[in-house]
Amino acid sequence: MTSRWGFPDFDDHEGVHLFTDPESGLQAVIAIHSTHLGPAGGGVRFWHYADSDDAITDALRLSRGMSYKNAMAGLPMGGGKGVVLADANRTKTPALLKAFGRAIESLGGRYVTAEDVGMADTDMVTIATETKHVSGLPVASGEAGGNPGPSTALGVYLGVRAAAKHALGTSEMRGVHVAIQGVGSVGGGLARLLAADGARLTLADVSAERAAELATELGAATVSADDILTIDADIVSPNALGAILTEASIATLRTGVIAGGANNQLATPEDGWRLHARGITYAPDYVINAGGIINVCLEYLGQGNRAEVETRIRKIPERLEQVWQESARTGEPAAAVADRIAQRLIGRG
Repeated sequence: MTSRWGFPDFDDHEGVHLFTDPESGLQAVIAIHSTHLGPAGGGVRFWHYADSDDAITDALRLSRGMSYKNAMAGLPMGGGKGVVLADANRTKTPALLKAFGRAIESLGGRYVTAEDVGMADTDMVTIATETKHVSGLPVASGEAGGNPGPSTALGVYLGVRAAAKHALGTSEMRGVHVAIQGVGSVGGGLARLLAADGARLTLADVSAERAAELATELGAATVSADDILTIDADIVSPNALGAILTEASIATLRTGVIAGGANNQLATPEDGWRLHARGITYAPDYVINAGGIINVCLEYLGQGNRAEVETRIRKIPERLEQVWQESARTGEPAAAVADRIAQRLIGRG
C-alpha cells in the first residue's frame, strides 16, 4: 500500500480525508490511523506548508503517533490528526474554523479534535459550534480539559526527571544542564518547572525575543534556534516541530539524553538506532508528551477531574522506565521497543 499511494508514512491508515471549502478558504486533512481502541483522538494543527503533500505527510505521521500515544497512555481512544493548511499570512477566520468543524462532523464521530500547534482553546469553541466531536474547550477550575499545554508540560517535566534518574543517576535536577528547544506553551512550562528545581537552562526558540524574555525571567542562557541541538548539555529537550533528529544532527549531539515534548522527533526509524548506537538515552516522544491528550481525552469521555488527569500523567515515568528496561534487555533502541508495545496494544503487533 505504501508504494501504491506514494506516501512512505502511509501505515494502513483507516482513512485519509481531504477537505476543501472554497467559501471559507478551508483546505484540510484528517488522517485516521486506528480506531481499534476507540474514536481517533488527536489535535488539529494550523500550519503553512510549502507543498500540500507535506501536509498529508504530517497528518499521516502525527495520526500514527497519536495511535501509539493514546495506547501507551492507557486511553480508550484511537489515533487521528487534523491539519488545516494556513496561507502565508496564517489567516484564520471563524468561517474557516466552522468549515473545519463541519468536516469533522461529516466523519460521524470517528475523529475527535483538540488544539495543537497554531490553535487555541478559543478556536475549539468556534469549531464546537459545528460538531460535538471536539475537546480542549474552556472548563471550570478543577475539571479535566481546557488548554492541554500545561498538562503536556507537566508530563514532559516528569519524563525529564525520570530520564535524569535513569541516565545520570540523579533524583535531583539542581545543577543539571538542560537545553530546551522551543519555549512555547510546552517548552516554556517545562522551563519554569525545571528552573524551580534549580536546573541550569539554555533556551532557544524561532522567536529569539520570546526565548530572551523567558531567559531573563528564569535566569537562563540563550542560543540561536540553529545551535541548540549542538549544545554540550546533560539533557537536550526538543519541544518545537518534529523530524529534527536526523543522521546529520545526531552526529553533532553533545548530550547523553534526549527527552522532550515535540512530536515525531525522529526523522526516520533508523535514527532511533543511531541514537542507540551512540549510547544516548531517548524518551520516545509519544510516551513522554502524553499529558495533553490525557487531559483532553478525559474531558471528552467525561472520566474524572483534574486530580484524575494528574494521577494519570504521573504514570508517564514508569512507562518510560518500562521501555528503557526492555531496551536494555533486548539491545533494541527505546524507539523500536515503544513502537512494538504500542502496535501490540492497537492490535497490530
